[in-house]
This record gives sequence, structure tokens and C-alpha cells, in this order.
Amino acid sequence: MLNIQLSQCQSYQVQGTDCVRVILRFSLPQNFVTLLRTSLSKWKKQAKCGVWIKLPTALVNFVETAVKEGFRYHHAEPNYLMLVYWIIPETSCTNPPNASHRVRVGGLVLNDKKEVLVVQEKRGIFHEIGLWKIPTGIVEAGEELLAAAVREVKEETGVNDALLLMFMICRHADNSLFRKSELFFLCMLRPLSTDDIKKQDLEIDRCCQGIQSFFNLFGLDWMPFEEYAAHTEMHEPFKHENELCLAKLERFYAGFSPRHISSYFKEQLSYLYLNSP
Repeated sequence: MLNIQLSQCQSYQVQGTDCVRVILRFSLPQNFVTLLRTSLSKWKKQAKCGVWIKLPTALVNFVETAVKEGFRYHHAEPNYLMLVYWIIPETSCTNPPNASHRVRVGGLVLNDKKEVLVVQEKRGIFHEIGLWKIPTGIVEAGEELLAAAVREVKEETGVNDALLLMFMICRHADNSLFRKSELFFLCMLRPLSTDDIKKQDLEIDRCCQGIQSFFNLFGLDWMPFEEYAAHTEMHEPFKHENELCLAKLERFYAGFSPRHISSYFKEQLSYLYLNSP
């Protein structure tokens, strides 16, 4: 087994199979290949199935060595690379694959006048076609969906406080960024403050103040929902989202809401999303 002074080895279960996780922490000896081969042989005799090596960026020079011994890439984070190895070649590998999805949220912010907060992105396909849209973004690791939607609205528009009215829709799309599938959750929010809108310079070209000449909305900070729906109706996903939004405004659609529940194994809260009463 790898020198315990240089790494941490743990036995654990992954999808019902016995695996070994190796966390490399410091510099490794020149005989790393010999140690690795010896460890793999020992783990095979112990009926282990998979080996996971967490390799920090400081030790990336050992990636080639591990790959030549049969390890393959699994995933990467800013400070490490995860390699995986299946010890029993005559059986199918049951190591879980890399994440198959990314999760995005959108915040449809409606004020009491049934006006929508919209932005225009600085780059990308929506910028090229001049589309005004709601704030959207990626859910961060460990972040709840509603918190992500509120954060994106705040980051892109400066609106600090927003209250969830409901989750309107969940959309699934295959072969999105880097051929990963995507889950998109649309939240309807109500602003709790009337702070001036302030765009995010990095990603946002203009917030809704800049749309006034296009829609002839002189002196208004928000776009009427009917105008927004007309502006985006040529795109099918937006069309369905707008139909549900209108149904909500007319009290024909309740959407679904989060409910706090305890997790299966850990002492932390999870969220169950149910039809709203």
C-alpha cells in the first residue's frame, strides 16, 4: 500500500462495491510506480473493486504514470484531479460516472404591477439576437435552488431582496454544455424592495432601463408582462414558461413549493418539491 506518510487510504462503499480511496497529500517518491502496482495487487487480493486517487494540482506530474497503469480520468476541480481504476477486468465496472447534469435556475421577478425584471446579456446567442430575458445562472455546489435564483437576480440586477412565490417549471435538456444534460428550474419571485436596478458589468449588457426606447416604456423600470411575452414568444421554451406565468397570474396554476425534510443519512436538511396547495 502507498506510504501512509504520503497519502491517506480509506476503504468505503460505492454503489454496493468495496472500493479504496487514496488521497495524495505531499510529494511522492520516485518508486511511485512500484508502490502503486504493489498496492493494486494487494487490494485485488482483498476483493476490492475500485480505486479512487485524489491527486492535488501540486502532484499532476504523476497523472501520466497512473494513467499508464490503467487509471482513467473521472472529474476535476480547481485544486485536484480524481482518477479511478476498476480492479476486476473480467466484470463490468460499476464505479459511478462523472456528473451527468448541471443545474441552472431562472428568476422571473414580478412586481405588483405585473411587470417583469429583464436583462440583456453581454455575450452569447441571446445577445446576438437582441433578446431581453430574465436573470439566469448556474446553481453552485451546496446551494439550494431558491437561494441560487435570489443570488442570480441580485448579482445581475442589484435587486437585493426577493420572495419566492412558487417554482413554476422544471426543464430537462440533453447535450447541453460539454455534452452534459441540463436541469433548469424557473422560480417566480416578488421583489421586497424597490431599490434602483444596477446591472452586473461582467455578464450583463443592459438591465431593463435600457429597453425603454425599444418598447416605448418611457420612465418605467420594469417591462409589462404582456410585452415580455410578445418579445420572447418565438422561442418555444419561453412561450411555455410565459403561458404558465400567465396561468399563475390568473390563478389557474399553483406550481410547486419546497418543503424542508431531513436527509436519509446525514444530519442536514433536504428539500422536497411538491405541488402547491
